[in-house]
Amino acid sequence: MMLDLTSLKKAVASLERLSSKVTDRALMEDLDPDLQEGLRAGLIQNFEFTYELCWKFIRRWLRENLGASYVDGLSRKDLFRMAAENRLVDDVKAWWGFHKARNLTSHVYDEKTAEEVYQAALAFLGPAKALLETL
Repeated sequence: MMLDLTSLKKAVASLERLSSKVTDRALMEDLDPDLQEGLRAGLIQNFEFTYELCWKFIRRWLRENLGASYVDGLSRKDLFRMAAENRLVDDVKAWWGFHKARNLTSHVYDEKTAEEVYQAALAFLGPAKALLETL
């Protein structure tokens, strides 16, 4: 059965568009600080839902191709290991890092944490696009 990747395609495209805006130095310098902060917060939120879709599609692909008994009950780390074994992702440790950053999104209380998640969000675009192509 083919996976309907429409939602993932839209999420990755949105992440890509927003990433291009927040990394456009000239654009960001022309914005007032509140708008800059809003765009950064938007990127973090976009990362959050794109990451969620990615791991859920990984799980769905593995369940459909290997069977639920191999996938159900796996920790996220083991899920990403299995995804790497099946060539869905290249860098398991990077995906663990994205998972950690995603967990921080509900605790972004200080600038240091927000910056860490922001950087992870920017780094996530390539792996998310690669996963989409692989699926």
